[in-house]
Amino acid sequence: MGNLTRRGFTLGLLAGTPLLAACNNGVGSDGAAQLDARVAATRNFMYQKYPATRDLAAKANGMLIMPVVTQGGFFVGGGYGRGALQIDGITVDYYSATKGSVGLQFGAQQYAHVLFFMTDTALQRFRRGSGWVAGADIQYAFNDEGGNLRADTTTATAPVIAVIFGQAGLLVGASIEGMKYNRIIP
Repeated sequence: MGNLTRRGFTLGLLAGTPLLAACNNGVGSDGAAQLDARVAATRNFMYQKYPATRDLAAKANGMLIMPVVTQGGFFVGGGYGRGALQIDGITVDYYSATKGSVGLQFGAQQYAHVLFFMTDTALQRFRRGSGWVAGADIQYAFNDEGGNLRADTTTATAPVIAVIFGQAGLLVGASIEGMKYNRIIP
């Protein structure tokens, strides 16, 4: 082997940097603990503000809790958030949520949402998928003017129920349709 030149070392370092950056798996970081704390605070806030969600949680096979999703756009928009999947109150996986959109839009907002997986089939499909996309199979539970959670008979039989709350910002409407969820290591 020859001597390592300064140019060879620099080129090797530059070539290897993206590979090393991609390997950041959170080992030794407190990312999971921070995310767990946000998830717990969001779940507790939801239970306090919307007591009917306790009944949903008791019937659900699992819950994906996304503490903060930030969404914004100016004709082209996007959104991103991180959260945790809990089964029987225990975190089993972490997920990111991403969304892109094109159309008449202007502004930004943040909101929290929780997906209640009401059937084991829906939960397993979510966990086994390589990037689950929220679509037409989701039913929404809405807040009425009194702050109560309103669900109808369609919602009661849905495989996945979404609850969106805590909206803040200037973008009108919060939706998770078209949002893609991927497993992550925080």
